[in-house]
Amino acid sequence: MAAVKVGVLGGTFDPPHLGHLLLAEQAREQLTLERVLWVPAGEPWRKEGQAISNAEHRLEMVRLAIAENEAFVLSDAEIARTGPTYTVDTLVAMKAERPDGDVYFIVGQDALQDLPNWRDPERLISLATLAVAGRGDEPPATAALEALVPGLSGSVVWLEMPRIAVSASEVRTRAAEGRSLRYLTPDAVAAYISKHGLYRR
Repeated sequence: MAAVKVGVLGGTFDPPHLGHLLLAEQAREQLTLERVLWVPAGEPWRKEGQAISNAEHRLEMVRLAIAENEAFVLSDAEIARTGPTYTVDTLVAMKAERPDGDVYFIVGQDALQDLPNWRDPERLISLATLAVAGRGDEPPATAALEALVPGLSGSVVWLEMPRIAVSASEVRTRAAEGRSLRYLTPDAVAAYISKHGLYRR
């Protein structure tokens, strides 16, 4: 029996937007993933000192964003855990539950470049293959990857990703200004943001 292939997409998701959804779906299709776990961060240590929305709001926005895709599954694993959120801890817990499964951690190329600053990156790449959304140019050479984290070049697969210039910060800014969020985030998420007055100044 073939190993179950699961994707993991972590992030603050403040708010989730169409770029996140497109990335998750491209990973699901290109890697033939059985499902993609969406894992909102509890206390994202890389954003310490930055104002982020309440975890319950972010969890609910992800729930609304992924509701129409049966392959997308919401996980509250990091929100339920106390203290700063580290990806490597999440992957350790996942491998304990699914020791025979193939885990793909889905990231953008910016996150890949930042990997040396993450907690225990060597262990992280031993637990999961990094599925990286390229920017349309040539992927970094093997030597460049190895300079980031030893062993990284053998733990990366590249995803073809259509260009989509949308970011959570842009959505927050537009929400603060009372501007339309249509086609930037799912309508249900936009309605939730409006209902709860999120990102208003």
